[in-house]
Amino acid sequence: MRERPRPHAIRSRPGAWWLAVATVCFGAFMGQLDASIVTLTYGSLRSEFATSLAAVEWVSLAYLLTLVALLIPVGRLSDAYGRKLFYLYGFVVFTGASAACGLAPSLVALVVFRVVQAVGAAMMQANSVALVTTSAPRERMRTALGVQAAAQALGLALGPTVGGALVSALGWRWVFGINVPVGVVALVAGHYLLPRTRSRNRVASFDWPGLVLLTVATTSLLLGVSAASGLPVPPWAVTALFALAGTAGWAFVRRQRRTPVPLLDLALLRVRAVSSGLAAALCGYLVLFGPLVLVPQIVVRAGGSELLAGAVLTALPAGFALAAAGADRVLPRAVSDRARCLLGVAVCTGALAAMPLLPVTPSWLAVQLAVLGLGLGLFTPANNTLVMGAIPANCSGTGGGLVNMARGLGTALGVALITLALHLSRGGVRHGWVHSVAVLLCAALVAAVASSLSAADRRRAPVGSP
Repeated sequence: MRERPRPHAIRSRPGAWWLAVATVCFGAFMGQLDASIVTLTYGSLRSEFATSLAAVEWVSLAYLLTLVALLIPVGRLSDAYGRKLFYLYGFVVFTGASAACGLAPSLVALVVFRVVQAVGAAMMQANSVALVTTSAPRERMRTALGVQAAAQALGLALGPTVGGALVSALGWRWVFGINVPVGVVALVAGHYLLPRTRSRNRVASFDWPGLVLLTVATTSLLLGVSAASGLPVPPWAVTALFALAGTAGWAFVRRQRRTPVPLLDLALLRVRAVSSGLAAALCGYLVLFGPLVLVPQIVVRAGGSELLAGAVLTALPAGFALAAAGADRVLPRAVSDRARCLLGVAVCTGALAAMPLLPVTPSWLAVQLAVLGLGLGLFTPANNTLVMGAIPANCSGTGGGLVNMARGLGTALGVALITLALHLSRGGVRHGWVHSVAVLLCAALVAAVASSLSAADRRRAPVGSP
């Protein structure tokens, strides 16, 4: 239960912080590879377990819900007991659960193992941004976060292609097994290359009722959207789920205002750069992950294969990686993070607005997704830098948890809302495409508004928070 120091030869290197960033990139790569690769298994899972798309999507949603519920509490505990410690144990849990997913005998067992996998992912993701920002010099933070975003994008880029090839050639079980060798390498690298936690924020007690309320709110919301997407439940149950989500969300906010040691200190969210930045991050990841569900369904419905769908979908994260890693080389340093956010979200909005006007063919889809990825790759690192720059260093684990919670909730909503849009579209491939793109365009417009509000605020959260 103690964090081990790095070897002196590594610790004393002038560029040791780059080694820490590179190690975190293993986790970023692994998490996004898993997120993008799983969507390619939906067709095979539906066939093997003879069920609906709304049921199969819970292979993703169960993972994402667990992730969303645990990111903030794990971030708080990591701030108190050590970010490196939680990060490495997260790799152990994630890698072991990945192997179990590959051996799952039923859809229910697969969903359960995905929940365990998400526990490990929460321990990694709640600390990934914090480890980058506390390792890199402040003047290099944006560059470091851009490299991490590029690693995420590389995982996303390889996911569809690798997933399509594995599903077509070997079957869906091999999709989960690919995490095991990557996890072993990352665990060894993290042990030797990650720095110990220097700034800690002790936790006097833990808000377990707050965690329960947050879990109920997010689970009820996404279960309600999923039920409306084709699960065999009566209409009154869907209404009850949405009502439960609203009630639990209200009770969670009320408790956070009154409890002495809240799960989420709302003082952090009173700073507009934090709250608006998180809202923009949520919408950005909804736009990023929505196509991961949409494109395979559209391509396969039009007569294509999973392998073709994966190849087309690769254009989105490839554009993301190119912009995230290359923006600093192309744009002048004088272009601020705020300007980059607004420029990136403008590119996304323009790309989405053009999609309903262009043919839905593999070649055109690849071009459209590449432009969308360029906008998201420019927007995401700059937005993360704005949020983390407004949060005190001793709360960086909590801040990283907030950022990743927004990402996870955005990803889950992307999966759920696109599934709903496809379910409600009765007019064939073209109608499903147009309705789904409309959902993504609305999210991009919200991100534009949130980015504008965030750009107007230069305050930092109070040092004593949380």
